[in-house]
Amino acid sequence: MTGRLEGRVAVVTGSSSGNGRAIAVALAREGAHLVCSDLKKGALAGGYEKDLEVDTDTAITQAGGKATFIAADASKAADVQQVIDHAVKTYGRLDIMVNNAGVFTGLHNIIEETEEQYDFTMNVNAKGVWLGCKYALTQFMKQEAIRSTTGAELRGRIVNIASIGGLVGLALEPAYCASKGAVVNLTRELAIDFAPERINVNAICPGFLATAMVRSFLEKEDTNKLLHDLTPWPRVGTTEDVARAAVFLASDDAEWMTGSMLTVDGAFTAR
Repeated sequence: MTGRLEGRVAVVTGSSSGNGRAIAVALAREGAHLVCSDLKKGALAGGYEKDLEVDTDTAITQAGGKATFIAADASKAADVQQVIDHAVKTYGRLDIMVNNAGVFTGLHNIIEETEEQYDFTMNVNAKGVWLGCKYALTQFMKQEAIRSTTGAELRGRIVNIASIGGLVGLALEPAYCASKGAVVNLTRELAIDFAPERINVNAICPGFLATAMVRSFLEKEDTNKLLHDLTPWPRVGTTEDVARAAVFLASDDAEWMTGSMLTVDGAFTAR
């Protein structure tokens, strides 16, 4: 049996760790050919992956998949264009763009937050997604459509990784919430513009996950309890929870879904 994404070409930014790593591996498991992109090949220390010492592209190829890596800064236009060009040069086209690269500078109110922290957060989380969408859509519009398993002719799919912080306010995260709110509404706008071209643009809004970014909170008894108390489902999320949602949105099963914000949050935003 072939995977749901057999032969499709996917780019995942921020693929070395956390959500990006899990998404890249999950897409490859379904048959996609991967371009992994991040500032560095190696995973962040403190992650919950069992094989942190193995780079994402290597993990994919060791499992029998196809993957390549290119270093890039998601906030720089020339770097993002280079990633797209690399995908097309390597595999011939681009079918799936996952804009996952993101940063978090810690908890602080807007009075304490510095201009540098704001600029850094917005550059990666908001501008980085804008650039990823811009250059992916440019490529989608240049290439021939392919016939999906549903019989439709599709040009490509975009999956943006937003956050529950883009849907509701999270205490002491002003720039982060602003950046993820930008991702949410950019996703909606692009879905409208490119629906006539049969290009899907959706976003995933994860809740609290066990990642290197959140480890310091999970290791403290008080904040660990708080994160669990805030999440109605009796555990925090995992990167695999997000990865499964990304596979769905990248697949033909989600053909008529566009402009959607798929919450993967254990009912946090259902309150």
